[in-house]
Amino acid sequence: MRRRDFLKQSALTTAGTMLIPHFLKAYELNQLGVAPTTGKTLVIVQLSGGNDGLNTVVPFRNDIYYRERPTLAIARDKVLALNDEIGFNPALEPLKALYDDGLVTVINNVGYPNPDRSHFRSMDIWQTASDSDKYLTTGWVGRYLDANCAGADPCQPHRAIEVDDTLSLVLKGTSVNGLAMLNPQKLYNQTRGGLVEGLAKVSQADEHGNVAYLYKTLAETVSSAAYVYDQSARSASPVNATGGTYPANELGNRLKTVAELIQSGVSTRVYYVSISGFDTHINQPGQQERLLRQYAEAVKAFTGDMKATNRQNDVLLMTFSEFGRRVKQNASNGTDHGTANNVLLIGGGLKGATPGRVFNEAPNLTNLDEGDLKYTVDFRNIYATLLRNWLKTDDVAILGRKFEPLGLV
Repeated sequence: MRRRDFLKQSALTTAGTMLIPHFLKAYELNQLGVAPTTGKTLVIVQLSGGNDGLNTVVPFRNDIYYRERPTLAIARDKVLALNDEIGFNPALEPLKALYDDGLVTVINNVGYPNPDRSHFRSMDIWQTASDSDKYLTTGWVGRYLDANCAGADPCQPHRAIEVDDTLSLVLKGTSVNGLAMLNPQKLYNQTRGGLVEGLAKVSQADEHGNVAYLYKTLAETVSSAAYVYDQSARSASPVNATGGTYPANELGNRLKTVAELIQSGVSTRVYYVSISGFDTHINQPGQQERLLRQYAEAVKAFTGDMKATNRQNDVLLMTFSEFGRRVKQNASNGTDHGTANNVLLIGGGLKGATPGRVFNEAPNLTNLDEGDLKYTVDFRNIYATLLRNWLKTDDVAILGRKFEPLGLV
């Protein structure tokens, strides 16, 4: 059995504990006076469950929208207009303020050929950047790690962090995975237990064996975990530039953790965060409005934090969902699984003048795919843009073929 397989199957390791030591190596580099890598940072926010894009970016000039959604459509006078055709759901008022400041780009009709309406399969497609008929075991961010791990420290999982208990497919590579952690304090506490400390002290008699490798991994975790806790404590940032606070919900807490890690100087290039609950088959309005408001408030606080620490032009936040919803509402005052959706890019490094911009045309409600929106932008064109123009890496090698970048960053 290979070491990688052994670690995956061991009951003593999780995605986080398996990968922590390499992340914590940043402490040792810092102690030696080696400054962490600086540069552009990408933060990915996943709206899990299939967010209804038509009630997020609302086509308020389209009569078909109101005809097909007699009880779900957002009233015209409530929509926060972005241009003459579309506008934000009123729950996104904090995001509209960012748009007016030139910090938001809206991309409509994002999807892929032959779409899959299964949550799990469509999420796999988005996370691996595969064709809908291909099944990959590595994620596009994981392959970014593979492509950019070189030098004296070839495996650096800390370059991509998911703020969660478990690691998603998107951060899994061939030779290196990203790191999953909820927060630095929990990471620190996990390495204080007697079992972990005891295993870390076990003699490494067979330094080339699987067990010895596991012991070494645990030893590195125990010896270095204090660094993350110490760094995050010194860079805590609960208040944003406008004097507001992060909302007291899951997304708010996780984006606050991301902000603290960015400000700590850790050389992480990609962060991944998700919020669930968008599968709105029944009584959609209240549930989606609550989630969108949580999202907008958390992103506003995060963006304010980046501005307050002069990182606004170096940090870009992308928001996506695995698919949109059908154009016509269902009989339960909700919407069923659809296809194309909108993607939002938020940050100071975007092309375009104030105010923010709508990148492309509004959804076409007269030319549908069996009741669903047709995509006009392949999501991998967005990935190619972020990889090549933001993270400055080889997008073709990571995505497996060429997708033309868009004029976004």
